[in-house]
Amino acid sequence: MTSADWGSLNTLVPAGGRLLVATPLLVDPHFHRAVVYLLEHDSGGSVGVIVNRPSRTPVGQVLPDWHDVVCGPSVVFGGGPVQPDGALCLGRVAGEVPGVRQVVDGVCTVDLDGDVSVITRGTTALRVFAGHAGWSPGQLDGEIGEGAWWVVPGAAEDLFSADPRRLWSGVLRRQPAPLNLLSTYPQDPAMN
Repeated sequence: MTSADWGSLNTLVPAGGRLLVATPLLVDPHFHRAVVYLLEHDSGGSVGVIVNRPSRTPVGQVLPDWHDVVCGPSVVFGGGPVQPDGALCLGRVAGEVPGVRQVVDGVCTVDLDGDVSVITRGTTALRVFAGHAGWSPGQLDGEIGEGAWWVVPGAAEDLFSADPRRLWSGVLRRQPAPLNLLSTYPQDPAMN
């Protein structure tokens, strides 16, 4: 397939709450087979987190107070190449909670300096990311046009998946044809 063919499979435009799924054309090691949960996409650019890159670093090693309250796996996730030394916590809330800011569809950013006991009373899931993914205005749209990303519906369950390493194929599998057929695309087509 050519890059135009990969790009033609997009039926949605980027928006907060949607997922970006890296096409096989995207070989940049930061984004190879990445699934990105978009937090925002507007005239100022785009921001999201890679949701299928758990690290081996336990949350408790860098944020001891948060280790027992994050959903499993209880590790820091590699959220993207932008500010990789910074921590970003995302949660799912069901109302007004001090120390959180609603982003999209019940997903919020969480103040890691806030009171853990107060924040956890109003959240049902929490995950910590090191870094995030970001695009300047028009950059993401250009990459989508080049066939680097598929834009698909997302859900908070994707952000807090208990089996994040299988998200790339799992997200594609639940899409309508022909995207669902690509869920078994080999890591290296030359080896197929």
